[in-house]
Amino acid sequence: MRVIAAPGHRVPMEKDPFKYIEGNEGVEVPDTSYYRRRLAAEELLVPEKQSRPGAKQVAKETAE
Repeated sequence: MRVIAAPGHRVPMEKDPFKYIEGNEGVEVPDTSYYRRRLAAEELLVPEKQSRPGAKQVAKETAE
């Protein structure tokens, strides 16, 4: 699955805690309980264009 880090978060990779998921660059990760927990905690997000039905989506910011 493809994920991005939530704004202000730097999430360690499951197998290498010295590598991080950060910024808006999408990273392909395995569908494991580690990444599912990070998604549930909203530290990781599923990019809007890649999301599946029922998955949380990245909130669109509206400019006012």
